[in-house]
Amino acid sequence: MQNNKVLITGIGIVSSLGEGIDAHWNALAGKPEPKLDTSSFAPYTVHPLGEVDWNLQIPKRSDQRQMETWQRLGTYAAGLALQDAGLKENEALCSTMDMVVASGGGERDLAADTTILAEGRTAENRGVMLNQRLSTELRPTLFLAQLSNLAAGNISIVHKVTGSSRTFMGEEAAGIAAIETAAARIRSGQSTHMLVGSAYNTEHWDMLLGHELGGYLKSDGWAPLWQRQGSAGGGLVTGSGGVFLVLESAEHAAKRGAHAYAEIEQISSGQIRRGRDDLKKAVEAMLEKAVDGDETPFIVSGASGAHEPTAAEKAVLDALPGAAARGVAGIIGHLREAQFPLSVALAAIAVSKGEAFAPLEESEKPLDKPLSAAVAITIGVTRAEGAARLVKA
Repeated sequence: MQNNKVLITGIGIVSSLGEGIDAHWNALAGKPEPKLDTSSFAPYTVHPLGEVDWNLQIPKRSDQRQMETWQRLGTYAAGLALQDAGLKENEALCSTMDMVVASGGGERDLAADTTILAEGRTAENRGVMLNQRLSTELRPTLFLAQLSNLAAGNISIVHKVTGSSRTFMGEEAAGIAAIETAAARIRSGQSTHMLVGSAYNTEHWDMLLGHELGGYLKSDGWAPLWQRQGSAGGGLVTGSGGVFLVLESAEHAAKRGAHAYAEIEQISSGQIRRGRDDLKKAVEAMLEKAVDGDETPFIVSGASGAHEPTAAEKAVLDALPGAAARGVAGIIGHLREAQFPLSVALAAIAVSKGEAFAPLEESEKPLDKPLSAAVAITIGVTRAEGAARLVKA
C-alpha cells in the first residue's frame, strides 16, 4: 500500500475579513476587529460577507444567476484555490482532478414558507392548502438551486474540474470528513490531486433558525470567543465564507514544480455520543495525538463559541501549558461545514510563513518561536470532532 505525502498547494479563502491569503494573514497578524452585522438578524449577530466581485471567478452571468449565495461562495473560493495552485488554466490537470465538497442544503424560499405558515394558522384543511401551495409556489429551478451536490456541480461547470466528485453533508462533520477523505485518497494513491472545501452563507434567516431551535445562538451581541460562557443564548456567532484547498501528492506537485504551503501529516476524527461519553477526554486524546510531543504547539482552533463544546475544548487547551491557541471563529464567525477547512487553511499559511499569527484576544498566549508545525482542530456544535497536524513541506 502506498503512503504518499499529502501537500497543500493551493488555498482559496473568502470571509468577512476579505478574500485571499494575504488579506486574511494581514488581518490576523494585526489584531483585527471583527466585522459584524448586529441589526439585520437582531437579536442575533453575524459576521457578514464583504463585497465580492463574482465576475472574477464566475465570468458568466448566467452561471451566477442560477446559483444561490452559498454556491457562488463555494465556486468563487474554489477558483481562488485553483488559481493559487497554478491550475486554473490547466484544463488537462483540472479534467483529472478529483473533488470532495462539504455542503449543507440550499437556502429556502422565505416568502413561500411565510405564506404557507400564515395560511396554515387559519386553513380548515391544511393538507389541501399545503398541496395547492406546493404546486404553485415551488419551482423546479428552486429545487435545483437547493440540491447539496449542485455546489460541486457548479464548480465542475465553471472551473472544468471533471474528475470524480463527492458531496458530504452533516455540518462540521462534513468538513472534517471531506478533508480526511481527500487526504486518504492521495496518501493511498487513489488520487494525485484533489480540490476539497466548503462554503456557508449565514445571512439568511433559515440558516440561523436551525441553530436557534437548538438554543445555540448568542442573543446578546458579540463577545470574544473564549469569554462567552454565561452570556445570553448559546454562545454561537456564525459567519459567511468559503474555503477550498488543493491537495496533491508530493510526487505530483514536484513534477509540475508546485509550491507547497504545508504537509498534512495526519488527521484524526470522531463522533462520540456526547450524552454518554466524555467530550473533554475525546478532545484531549485527539489533541495529544495531533500535538505529537511538541512542548509549545501552535493550535488553530475552530471552536464555535457554543457553551458546552467550547468549554470542553478550552479546558483541554488550558491544560497544555505551552500551547498557543487561536480561536478564529471569534474574528471570522463560525462557518459550519467550512469550519475545519478554514482551520486547516490558516494553520497551513502559518506553517508556510514559519510564524504564528498574533493572539486574537487577551487570554491567548503569544508564540515567538519559528514555526515548523501546527495543529488545526474543530469541535462541532452538536457532534463531530477533528484534528490535523500540519508540518513544513
